[in-house]
Amino acid sequence: MTLRTDHLEADVLRTADGSTLQVRAADAARLAPFEGEIRPDGDGHLLSGPLSPANAAALREAFAVLRPRPIGDTRTSVGTGDRLGLATAGQARAFRDQGAGLAPVLAQQSIREMDRLGRDALSVIDEATFGCLEEGWDGGFGADCDHIKTTEGIDRGLAAGFVTFTLDPGDHVVDVTGGITEQQLEQVPWEALGDDLESLRARYIGTVLDLGTQRLEITREAIDTAAVKYGAAVAEAARLFRHLTGSARHEVEAEIAVDETAWLTTFVEHHYMAAELDRLGVEWFSFAPRYVDGFEKGVEFIGDEDELRENLTAHHAISRLHGGYKISLHSGSDKFSIYPLAVAATDGHVHLKTSGTSYLCALEVIARHDPELLAQIWDISRAAYARSRASYQVSAHEDRTPETLEGVDTAALIAASDSRQILHVGYGESLVASDAQGVVLGERLRRVLEAHHAEYSEVLAAHIGRHLAPFAAAAGETQERTDAVGVA
Repeated sequence: MTLRTDHLEADVLRTADGSTLQVRAADAARLAPFEGEIRPDGDGHLLSGPLSPANAAALREAFAVLRPRPIGDTRTSVGTGDRLGLATAGQARAFRDQGAGLAPVLAQQSIREMDRLGRDALSVIDEATFGCLEEGWDGGFGADCDHIKTTEGIDRGLAAGFVTFTLDPGDHVVDVTGGITEQQLEQVPWEALGDDLESLRARYIGTVLDLGTQRLEITREAIDTAAVKYGAAVAEAARLFRHLTGSARHEVEAEIAVDETAWLTTFVEHHYMAAELDRLGVEWFSFAPRYVDGFEKGVEFIGDEDELRENLTAHHAISRLHGGYKISLHSGSDKFSIYPLAVAATDGHVHLKTSGTSYLCALEVIARHDPELLAQIWDISRAAYARSRASYQVSAHEDRTPETLEGVDTAALIAASDSRQILHVGYGESLVASDAQGVVLGERLRRVLEAHHAEYSEVLAAHIGRHLAPFAAAAGETQERTDAVGVA
């Protein structure tokens, strides 16, 4: 497909031999910002060039719709993630087909994933740029530098042009499951918080939180526990935010995430974090607490749906007490059963994040066209799972999966929960490993996907579309209600 301006039209061609950018213009001077070979083409000129950083930058300069934009806190939004750099076209098609009214985040990757795969932040933006062009996507997109834990990560994201930064102070969350001590209260970073214990207690004790279905009074024990558990995390999030806003030379926004910890975020703790971050001048459009159990990587929700409904409803109510930011669902891939529930509990004021599911879609294509490569990826992933699982919420058991893929229905393997999680978690070691000829498996995988890119895009459009449809339906209903109020 093609994007056009008054002076240019451009598209991307995918072939088994690689990918090419094509840009056409009546005036050859219009092609000067691009690199490649120019030849006459009818009444104008045609440039054929590589999918290079220089050409991606020239495209973003020429086409406003290819420049990442902030997500904002008004529209239901979904981040799709792309570990391989080849998924954006299919993901954009899913938004076109089944994601009407949603704000798409088509460039999304954590610094952790970038480092594991040897990718740089700019390549994530560039590959999303080319993917949008390939699909002819003109609906705009966001770019989320996910799970940022350091100022160095912020700097990398800013230099690449990311506009959304998910600040993750989870390493500073304290385990309070055994209760708290006076020493721990003293160790709260009061100076960094501009606070003290007496003032904290005066602000919170006796406050009643209206959570819609319940009212919750804050006790001294609850607020002391919240300060011990999340005080250092709040201080760290504020430090990261100040660095982000002080360093940015373009518009940026922040999400706050403490979901990748072992301990559930209580409602008092959510309120504490929101109130303290606000007091410290932090602004955010979305917040990801640690929900009830059941959010595992790459598979359906396995927890109690009634408990989740109550949990999300209360977290949404707390967000409304603090201005109405979105509730963010991380590890949201393939949780089809709870999407309608999540939409209802948050009134559609939600941000869904997926990532690894697009990689698993890629493996479906590999299974059909290079089963030997899939077998190598399986061997490495299965061996790596025991080492990698500590970084994820997973419960797969290797002993419930085949040791080799000989005679195995690979489509069923990729769909089954245990093997799906093993493949999901093992991506890091699999994609950087080399085969017997010294070829990196990630490069082999990319070549197969480029040779069958139309098929990969079809698989993605259908699978990601299943994620989007329930949220798009809610977005449409919200717009209808808004329109009705406006008419009235």
